[in-house]
Amino acid sequence: MTNQPSILVIDDEMGILDVLRILLKGEGFDVTTAQGGKAGLEQLKAAAPDIVLTDIKMPGISGTDILASVREQDPETPVILMTAQASLQTAIQAVNQGAFYYIQKPFSNDDLVAICRRAAEQRLLKAENKQLKQEIRRRERSGLVKPLGKARPFLDVLRLAEQVAPTESTVLIQGESGTGKEVIAHFIHELSGRSEGPFLSLNCGALPESLLESELFGHVKGSFTGAVRDKQGLFAAARGGTFFLDEIGEMSPATQVKLLRVLQEREAIPVGGTGAIPVDVRVVAATNRDLEEDIKRGRFRTDLYYRLNVIAIHLPPLRDRREDVPIFVTEFLKKIAQEQGEPPKRLSPEALEAVIVYDWPGNVRELENALERAAVLTKGETIDLSAMPDKLTERRAEPLVADRTHVNPTLDVIERAYITWVLQSEGGNKTRAAEVLGIDPSTLYRKLSRYDGAVAKDDEDS
Repeated sequence: MTNQPSILVIDDEMGILDVLRILLKGEGFDVTTAQGGKAGLEQLKAAAPDIVLTDIKMPGISGTDILASVREQDPETPVILMTAQASLQTAIQAVNQGAFYYIQKPFSNDDLVAICRRAAEQRLLKAENKQLKQEIRRRERSGLVKPLGKARPFLDVLRLAEQVAPTESTVLIQGESGTGKEVIAHFIHELSGRSEGPFLSLNCGALPESLLESELFGHVKGSFTGAVRDKQGLFAAARGGTFFLDEIGEMSPATQVKLLRVLQEREAIPVGGTGAIPVDVRVVAATNRDLEEDIKRGRFRTDLYYRLNVIAIHLPPLRDRREDVPIFVTEFLKKIAQEQGEPPKRLSPEALEAVIVYDWPGNVRELENALERAAVLTKGETIDLSAMPDKLTERRAEPLVADRTHVNPTLDVIERAYITWVLQSEGGNKTRAAEVLGIDPSTLYRKLSRYDGAVAKDDEDS
């Protein structure tokens, strides 16, 4: 809220509106007026005021209707009700419905100004308190919820995610299947000002068009066969939070049009309905498709693409962050052990090397599935290469140089990944790690120093 609190005044009598506008403007308020309840609702949709001052008895849309709409749009907005026909019962009813204050006409100017100032102070205090809580929560969570990974390309992704999280900008996460797009979306949500709201997700490619629209926007009873009651859509259910739309490229052209309208107008119309429902969500979308190519082929709308692609995040595949593979191995084996109620297993050196060298076309998801299968098939503490999928050990014909799309990892990358894995397995104890590696502690320190120096140099060059 600014130093000049905004107030929306609603009354069906233009004379009263003129008087209140002059009075409140002279007292330092930024005043907007609306003649009648319908005009008041339109003003509420156009801009959210800090305070609402409304008459109760108006033709068509009453002051209690205005109160209900404000409460739905932002429960923190104080609403002051005015009426010429006050009673104790109506005053109690108004307060129970969430009104900040109830004042009877005619009222003194000083009394009304004092009530409006108290409402502004309460609004400011609540806003500051909310902002403080969000900042504390963001600082607490920034070191707790970071997704796994230390590879340079992935750290660049995390830095960008942390930078855009506090904003309200729409984010488009692109990357191959299994790279962890939903993990990044959840990370953005947890560090955002909406972290106390819900995080809802939907795979747009998992439902037929009719069901997808119902899930997104809701439906009214009788709108289609099987619609036996009204249903709230996920855009409404995610109010105040984040809505993650996965595989957005699978959405049909008709649904794309409706989604574009939601993003532009910030309101959704349920299937079979006529009334619009306000939308207050931050949208994070994801796809493994090349949307720009889909646009050229007429499969995806250009205007929707630019609405979604305000902030673009590109997740690297696992083959481009091989030094992170041992980190995933350790965490996944720990997780699998907890689920099975037994001590964590570990990969043999041969198995680990094969896991690091393999390209993992299914990325992190494929790696986790392979480790779970290997852990189940292994009776002892060490998982041998024989327990891993055959494709990790199959001899493949060497491709022609012109056909190579990925560079094989160097011995230095494999060595660094293996040392990182051993260090993690030994809880960061360098002396024990050196014993496991069969090298002098001084040699280990020298290698770690060289790796740190390489990372530092990369940072300087960026």
